[in-house]
Amino acid sequence: MAKGQKTHKSIVKRFRITRTGKIMKKKAGQGHFNARESGNITRLKRRSTTMAKPFVRSIKVLIAKG
Repeated sequence: MAKGQKTHKSIVKRFRITRTGKIMKKKAGQGHFNARESGNITRLKRRSTTMAKPFVRSIKVLIAKG
């Protein structure tokens, strides 16, 4: 049995793959200093967003199971 690449644990914690194959990530900048942001920006940062196309393949390789 050939050995594959190990799962990159920090990538697994930051990204998730949907059933349709999209890669979702949390928006940056939500840790602290949020009082100065407008309410609209704060609400938008709570949502997950899809990963840009150029990075999808490399992220899937690092998350690969098995």
